[in-house]
Amino acid sequence: MKVSQLFILNFFRFIFGVQRVGSWEIRQKILTISYSDWKKLGFSRGVLHYMKQNAKSDKPFTLNVHVLERVNKWEALVSGLK
Repeated sequence: MKVSQLFILNFFRFIFGVQRVGSWEIRQKILTISYSDWKKLGFSRGVLHYMKQNAKSDKPFTLNVHVLERVNKWEALVSGLK
């Protein structure tokens, strides 16, 4: 019997990280994103809705790393249009 491949599973490696967001700049970016621009980046309207709710509150909140990357991409998209 010949084994052609061996798969090792690593359950300790996280695919999506979570980053605590509390800075005023990130909150302002989230509040100024339009739903149509957010949709162009590939996210649903509901994600932006809950992000805006969290940004309006005074409590610190967390974002997944891939969502934070898209917020930064949105800033590049908007600055490229101007």
